[in-house]
Amino acid sequence: MNNQNSGGNPSITPRRGLPGLRGKLAGTAPLTVAFLGGSITEGAGASDAESTSWRALTGAYLQQLYAGHPVRCINAGVGGTTSTFGAHRLQEHVLREGPVDLLFVEFSVNDGEDREESIRGMEGIVRQCRRLSPQTELVFVYTAADKNLTGYKPFNIAVHEEVAAYYGIPSIDCAAKVYTMIHTGELDWRKFAPDGYHPLDAGHALYAALVQEFLQQAVARAPCRTAGVTEAEETALPDHRAEAEEELLLPAPLDIRNYEYGRLLDYSGAAYSAAFSPRELLPEEPLMNWRFSTAHACTDDPQAEFSFTVTGQCAGLVLLYGPDSGIAEYSLNGGPYADINLFDDWCLEAYRPILALFPVQAERGVLRITVRNTGRRDSRSTGTGLRVLKLLSS
Repeated sequence: MNNQNSGGNPSITPRRGLPGLRGKLAGTAPLTVAFLGGSITEGAGASDAESTSWRALTGAYLQQLYAGHPVRCINAGVGGTTSTFGAHRLQEHVLREGPVDLLFVEFSVNDGEDREESIRGMEGIVRQCRRLSPQTELVFVYTAADKNLTGYKPFNIAVHEEVAAYYGIPSIDCAAKVYTMIHTGELDWRKFAPDGYHPLDAGHALYAALVQEFLQQAVARAPCRTAGVTEAEETALPDHRAEAEEELLLPAPLDIRNYEYGRLLDYSGAAYSAAFSPRELLPEEPLMNWRFSTAHACTDDPQAEFSFTVTGQCAGLVLLYGPDSGIAEYSLNGGPYADINLFDDWCLEAYRPILALFPVQAERGVLRITVRNTGRRDSRSTGTGLRVLKLLSS
């Protein structure tokens, strides 16, 4: 496995490269590319997310590279989401319409300081993707933010690199490039990303240029050669290596509690008390970090409750939290109730989906969850609302 930096560029680590992409580009079938990440992947900071973001520029480059054939790009960037949420969103937001050929994953800015949780999220994405869409090539992308500019391999990026190295996934460290340019005087970080996170057009272009440099080298790189067989002979032979390679796709996990089986489930899969009603956010109700359906179960009754059952190692909820959200509580498998209070300063501005994960169990099994409203609220909240957007299992 090649773990060396590509072409002397310390920001690019090719590892196993993209062995499937070269062959894909030589054919005529459509190319499907997905971008799973946070707000920077979604396009925040760009003047036009669909044309000047690093995601859009990368898609345009692949269309140029794959001239004459369809290139379909999936925007699975959702602001404020971590790799944990990403692992649970993968099936619905990336794989719902079938396998993808190339998947870029970007969560180093949004993941927190919990090393184990970051491992579980990133490893869950990798293992789930390789199990459900084994032909998908993955690439990790590390973008810049204040916390990712404290050194050459700051904490969040170093944790993601553990997963990348273990599974042989190429990585593109945009933050390392920015860090170097800041310290050589080539770049003013506050002009590059005025809020310390979201790059302006020039920043998105810099990220896209690094991705393009990697793609150029990955496509040009000679494929692995079967011993004693010429390139022409190898091209003509059936690729029986794929079966052997597939056996190596899922080694023993780094963390057995990873979210390989993470899924979003429809809120309607729970049994609700009569106080709940289905609804969607109205146009005048502010919403952030969500471009998808807001259909959810809603109540402000302090006596309301619901329950659901899943099979897995972990269960949870995606709640629509906003200005009038209250405090709920949950019980797992008949255990004592614990509070769910996700209210923060962002809730004062708009509704947004927030993950509430319950404790990961030692083994997979049946998990029975009961959630009830409490009638209590954070001092900043205007109500005791409970809005259930999704159920989770993993």
